Amino acid sequence: MHYYIITGASRGLGKALADAALELPNTSVLGVSRHATITHERYTHQPLDLSDMLAVQNNLHKVFPARPDAESITLINNAAVLGDIGYLGEHQNEHFEFVFDVNTVAPAMFMNTFLSAYSNLTIPRTILNISSGAAQRAVDGWGAYSASKAALDALSRTAQKEQDIRGTGIRIRSLSPGILDTPMQEHIRSAEVSDFSEAAKFANFHAENKLTQPTEIAEKLIHWLSKPISHRKLVVFHVNDLEINF
Repeated sequence: MHYYIITGASRGLGKALADAALELPNTSVLGVSRHATITHERYTHQPLDLSDMLAVQNNLHKVFPARPDAESITLINNAAVLGDIGYLGEHQNEHFEFVFDVNTVAPAMFMNTFLSAYSNLTIPRTILNISSGAAQRAVDGWGAYSASKAALDALSRTAQKEQDIRGTGIRIRSLSPGILDTPMQEHIRSAEVSDFSEAAKFANFHAENKLTQPTEIAEKLIHWLSKPISHRKLVVFHVNDLEINF
């Protein structure tokens, strides 16, 4: 059995990834999110609020049990929040804790537990962190989101270096999926120009049908994940790199 563990599996890219994985034979998906929206004989749901650190700590053992029949195991840290859009100096301080907990701390805990549970196996094992182009450039109004995704990229690079040194064969990647038609984009389009100078540009992406559907990206990613592991040195990359047989 090929096991996929996907956070944020109730909607958007996470749901599309779960659906795409379940299209393949001999796969099992464990979805981690607050609500279940998938019904399938090979789908299991773990209800969890990733902003609740105590709940995450107490439920990690349910997400990463021993899987003696596994042919491969893949963790996709997909869940993320943009948080309130606005400039630093104009937020409540709790905003930063919320965004970093969901986007960086929870994925780090998932990665840490995955590596602890499965590092001694010899089957293909992959951690795929869903990042953002905002991790690589300054986007006004998105300070916490951009910084939390940049931290996730850095953590991915470090974790891959460590696994290479240990010779575990585990693949860790951090991928920017591009601009997708998801609920997060709806939130972005509602922003005031005074809080986000690119508001009009992002509204035009939707009006001009320039947003990519999550199902399209999900199919590419699941296809890539299902292929034999190629140990390339580049850890952080964009979904378009998959077109060149990354």
